[in-house]
Amino acid sequence: MANVGGFSPSYSWVGKPTQFNGTNPLTGGDSSVENLNQWFTTGDSAYIIVASAMVVVMVPGLGFLYSGLARRKSALSMIIACMGSFSIITFQWYFWGYSLAFSPQATNGFIGDLNHFGLINTLGAPSGGSPLIPELLYAFYQMQFCAVTAAITAGAVAERGRLMPLMVFIFFWATLVYCPIACWAWNANGWAYKYGIMDYAGGGPVEIGSGMSALAYSLILGRRQEKMMVNFRPHNVSLIVLGTTLLWFGWLGFNGGSSFGANLRAVMACWNSNLCAMFAAATWVLLDFRLAKKWSMVGWCSGAISGLVAATPSSGFITPWGSIILGVVTGIVSNYSTKIKYLIKIDDSMDVFAEHGVAGILGLLANAFFSATYIIGLDGVNTGIILGGWLNHRYKQLYIQVAYVLAATGWSFVMSLLIAFLINITPGLQLRASEEAELLGMDEDQLGEFAYDYVEVRRDYLAWTPSRADAPGEEQNIPRHERHGINEHTDMLTGKSTSEGDSEEHTGVGGDRHGIMAEKEMKDK
Repeated sequence: MANVGGFSPSYSWVGKPTQFNGTNPLTGGDSSVENLNQWFTTGDSAYIIVASAMVVVMVPGLGFLYSGLARRKSALSMIIACMGSFSIITFQWYFWGYSLAFSPQATNGFIGDLNHFGLINTLGAPSGGSPLIPELLYAFYQMQFCAVTAAITAGAVAERGRLMPLMVFIFFWATLVYCPIACWAWNANGWAYKYGIMDYAGGGPVEIGSGMSALAYSLILGRRQEKMMVNFRPHNVSLIVLGTTLLWFGWLGFNGGSSFGANLRAVMACWNSNLCAMFAAATWVLLDFRLAKKWSMVGWCSGAISGLVAATPSSGFITPWGSIILGVVTGIVSNYSTKIKYLIKIDDSMDVFAEHGVAGILGLLANAFFSATYIIGLDGVNTGIILGGWLNHRYKQLYIQVAYVLAATGWSFVMSLLIAFLINITPGLQLRASEEAELLGMDEDQLGEFAYDYVEVRRDYLAWTPSRADAPGEEQNIPRHERHGINEHTDMLTGKSTSEGDSEEHTGVGGDRHGIMAEKEMKDK
């Protein structure tokens, strides 16, 4: 049904607000002489602008989450890893990322072309993702998705990775991993799109892409030193909760905004996101309680995040009761999947594979079982066009989802492994910091700034904890190498080799050298 009267803020027909007949199909027309806003409703555009801002908040949210999960001496490095990746993605997406992922002129089904290089030909035409919003807004919104995915992947560097090689990796990863998978799923000419894949907000490019890429990067980076893992635990649970809360807030813009308009499908996506996250969080906590007989705030956050991940590809497709089932299943499977890294001996320190890769796969498979035609039609655009899965007797949807999962998993892991390997063998771009840097912490080695800069407290707990008790009131003057209960730390401080069978000495590193210098300056005064 056509809109005979022109623009209307509310309409009853299925499809776009008004029929596009602009003078230029690439840009929407000449904005110097015509109003390009006429093809869209202001409410839809305003909603996606706000949703874009909400998704931006997820990047520092990931930084705070990873910072809390890491040790104090590497806390700030995790934040800058996430924020730095955002800078790289903003450039990459403007440069050629959007064009490689979403250029509608590309017809190879695998990756886009450069017709939108530097945002040329990207202005007021209805977007390829939805006729409800202009392409310029669609490009901006999708940039936030790529930025969040990069920040998730950046968790792989925790406590032993150098920042510069990571930034180089992020640029090539976005170009060769994220953009192709996004093209497959969301470009109208992508092979998976034409195949009939159901991926609402990024189970493939975002969740599988980040989970498998982080696993590949961790494999090349290597495991953290076992001697430094004694009594390891997250250093700040409050930061973990803060990061999870910011992620949750942004996720409602991530999933809700993927309806590309202020409509009922957006509301349903928000409902499904919350249901899936809450049931996954409760399930995860109960599983942890059965082992420790104590409630875990970290477990709750991990479960909530895995539930939000599972809701990412599914929240705009499946029923609310299906989201509850998905939440419980995700809480169980992702919880046990955290053990996989020990079996394959890859130090996925932030559990990106278990909470994003595995949960994203579960969300994609859930679309085959629980997607419903009436849920999809709530946006007023896809009403009667995209059909549901098994609930609507479309049983072939399962093998479509499985094929897409296998393709996204294989491509993201192999390509990320290859990119990381090539960067690692490039002179000056080795991924891993030195052994001494790992002892000192990435904040000191990579930044020279610190998350916590207390003058009166030395950065390494072991550096100021005496190894023996002296008489009360007696000044403690214990050599630094005797302050450690861990022999390997003592060896490193005194310049002895920590490698078994290696007789070479290296420079001794005092984790307390800042405190010693401060005491020396005070005595000199």
